[in-house]
Amino acid sequence: MRSCKQNRGLIISLIRREVLGRYKGSVMGLFWSFFNPILMLAVYTFVFSVVFKARWNVNSTSKTEFALVLFAGLLIFNVFSECITRAPGLILGNVNYVKKVIFPLEILPVIALGASFFHFLISLSVWLLFYVIFFGLPSVYFLELPLVMIPLLLLALGFSLFLSSLGVYVRDIGQIIGVAMTVLMFLTPIFYPISSLPPEYQDVMRLNPMTFIVDQARDLMIWGKSMNWSLWAVWMVVSSTIASLGFAWFQKTRRGFADVI
Repeated sequence: MRSCKQNRGLIISLIRREVLGRYKGSVMGLFWSFFNPILMLAVYTFVFSVVFKARWNVNSTSKTEFALVLFAGLLIFNVFSECITRAPGLILGNVNYVKKVIFPLEILPVIALGASFFHFLISLSVWLLFYVIFFGLPSVYFLELPLVMIPLLLLALGFSLFLSSLGVYVRDIGQIIGVAMTVLMFLTPIFYPISSLPPEYQDVMRLNPMTFIVDQARDLMIWGKSMNWSLWAVWMVVSSTIASLGFAWFQKTRRGFADVI
């Protein structure tokens, strides 16, 4: 936190450069940040609600509701997935910063997280627009969504710190993480409600932190339910611990970055 505070100007500047640089030279520019989530939403909705005849509620046949429920889960998961997928290459992709003694390397995962969060806000605005058009204003509990995001951001930051450091020493980690994120996406209740699973599998699924975060986000965004504060407190402790351990690992291993690279 102290490093982020001291380097907040640099972090904001690099996040802006990261976001704009991704679309630099493209015809549509930042419009891609709107187009991509809408396209993926349309594809997933067609595959699951039309091809596989999936329904979130047994009594509901609304493809619009299914699309918004699906989109809400993808919004949350994509923040985590984008950060973790990019993490192993963060240091290797910024060798020039490693050679600069005064550059705070620990902010690189923060920058990646900031860019991912920017795209989350864009996608959330798209979701909110469609929700208002078809169902009206969401519940007042929607305002609790930023609190749900805190353990998610801490988890993403902690794992990003750990993986960005590990990626310097073990180059295969990037390939492993790509497969792991695909597996995790289907082990998170994004495309199906956790209640549709047998009870013994539900208990295992709840060990996945993304299960709690995705379910809670949907409760606030769609179902009009308040947050489970006791579980939120538990995952806050867990995510804070992971973030702290990730930072400690990063600081311990960063001394060898220049030699290995």
